[in-house]
Amino acid sequence: MTDWRSLPKVELHLHLEGAAPPALIRTLAAEKGIALPGVFDAKGHYLWHDFSSFLACYEAACQVLSSPEDYARLTAAVLAAARADGVIYTEVFVSPDLCGGGDPVAWREYLAAIAGAADLPGIEMRVIATAIRHFGPERALRAAELTADAAGHFVTGFGMGGEERFGHAADYADAFEIARAAGLSLTSHAGEFGGPASVAETLDALGVARIGHGVRAIEDPALVADLAARGTVLEVNPGSNIALGLYPDWPQHPVRALRDAGVTVTLSTDDPPYFHTDLPSEYAALSAAFGWTVEDFRALNVAAARAAFCDEATRSAVLQQLLDAGAAP
Repeated sequence: MTDWRSLPKVELHLHLEGAAPPALIRTLAAEKGIALPGVFDAKGHYLWHDFSSFLACYEAACQVLSSPEDYARLTAAVLAAARADGVIYTEVFVSPDLCGGGDPVAWREYLAAIAGAADLPGIEMRVIATAIRHFGPERALRAAELTADAAGHFVTGFGMGGEERFGHAADYADAFEIARAAGLSLTSHAGEFGGPASVAETLDALGVARIGHGVRAIEDPALVADLAARGTVLEVNPGSNIALGLYPDWPQHPVRALRDAGVTVTLSTDDPPYFHTDLPSEYAALSAAFGWTVEDFRALNVAAARAAFCDEATRSAVLQQLLDAGAAP
């Protein structure tokens, strides 16, 4: 049996709050005397049943993450788990709306705490700061301004998450232009619940290099060909898609079809404890479904490293680690 945990991995789509171990959220809630009704099931797992209730559970759990120190503890826990799963480089989504409520001084304090906790051996982390789409364009502009102010070695990207069916991608073009002018790399969630039209609109309106999810593009062959021609990278999260009901099982997930069509795909876990997943188990499931080998996953990780929002020295170091493990850069 293949030891998927030991294979070096690159993960590009991970929500920091969404990766919070339930035990940490319960501990913080107890320390602060915060009740979290309906957030956990009888086994202590996050409790939700559809995308709307997932978002509600996520936002309720985030109530206890209310200080830079909380985010330092969160970052340390998330990176320790990722490192144990073989991740050597990860990019995490963090929102200025959740870290300090849009206040510039608080945002800097949160980022400093996250950066301090991220200084761990064996794993590199970068931050993609995100607007939350269903909070609206005005707050997205503020998020972009705060991200631009913090741009540098650690905060390297700007993106957008939340409910992709809220408004239109073009409503957020000004926010993405602010981030682009600051030299930040760009990504945005699309093509999950919004369908292929959401992917096309996001590409045209926001000019992103990567798309978070993007799997619904498979429903439009012309769009698939366009993604391949542009070299747009998809941050694919198969376990998340299956858990949320986009696809009934692993063999019917379109990640292989997208890859076979020439689209650059990468593999991530999105919000792993909510979906009872991790990268080693995702690799095992994809291998069983599609016959993918160690060499397939090494190639996928090389593609992810090349698409990473990091400086070239970091990219070269990550690619070297993959090379040392047997992957050709």
